Amino acid sequence: MAAVLGWRQLPARCKVVGPSCAIKECRWAASLLLVRFNSNSTNPSTWWDEHLSEQNKEYMQQLSGQEYKDMTASKLCPLKDEPWPLHPWKPGSHRVGIIAVKLGMMPLWTKSGEKHAVTMLQVQDCHVIKFTSKEAGDGKSAVLTIGGKNVSSFYKPESIIDFYREAGVPPKQKITRCKVSDNAILKPGTPLYAAHFRPGQYVDVTAKTIGKGFQGVMKRWGYKGQPASHGQTKTHRRPGAIAAGDPARVFPGTKMPGPLGNFYRTAYALKVWRVNTKSNIIYVNGSVPGHTNCLVKVSDTKIGVKQKGFENLPFPTYFADGDEELPEDLYDEEVFQLNEPSVKYS
Repeated sequence: MAAVLGWRQLPARCKVVGPSCAIKECRWAASLLLVRFNSNSTNPSTWWDEHLSEQNKEYMQQLSGQEYKDMTASKLCPLKDEPWPLHPWKPGSHRVGIIAVKLGMMPLWTKSGEKHAVTMLQVQDCHVIKFTSKEAGDGKSAVLTIGGKNVSSFYKPESIIDFYREAGVPPKQKITRCKVSDNAILKPGTPLYAAHFRPGQYVDVTAKTIGKGFQGVMKRWGYKGQPASHGQTKTHRRPGAIAAGDPARVFPGTKMPGPLGNFYRTAYALKVWRVNTKSNIIYVNGSVPGHTNCLVKVSDTKIGVKQKGFENLPFPTYFADGDEELPEDLYDEEVFQLNEPSVKYS
């Protein structure tokens, strides 16, 4: 059966695209598929793979990937021309944040013998995508749009591809905006690494919590429930009276059953215990919102009493091709390393 493309029909000989058929005869079919795929009026995830074989899908992905490589290679990388001027740190400066992947949790010990649970956040292909000046934005501060974790451009519409094409970076799975001071502006296309943060400082982590669906008051608000006996009938997990008394109405904000999770939350002032510069992993204290493999936003903490030492951080960010050479692992001075002698108690 021939593959259907809109109202047109491809020849039966182009059913399989690959080594088994002539490439010249199938170029026409692939070009039509790419034209229709890049159309903004069609959702590519609902039609293109419906009538194609596995060999067709592999060939289409290779063709689109090669086309994207040729497109980016023909354009000058924004980091190869004149870089933007760098400014020193001063009080009140705000650096850009990064996007990381939550890998999981592990234990960590200090030299005093205390055990801490830390969360591992890995920075994967994080880049600055767009710069919005103060005048073009809200008039209060400049904004940098950053993106993390590369994804295939095969499922992205052409309008989104143009957004990344201007910065010269591949499409990203997640993008977010960060307000920065005028002396912390970075050029679009600048990569961001885990060494952007250093052990000993405090960070804020924002992510979407795990969605648990519609839940009752016992799971959502921690109610203890009603007695299991003494005349109770089918009210063991119910909230009980909610509007008894003179008002005769339910006040707004009353704790009731409803959706639990699946909204953004921020964990403030989490200490950075360790930074692995080889694998770009940040070890932060405690737990952070979100499930494993979710994308989180990490930024310098906004808590004033935890902002000591910000003047010693790389500003505006860490540059891999700079003069600073870092070891594979950076530890806080209180962390006990496993290759050291055993912990001694006084």
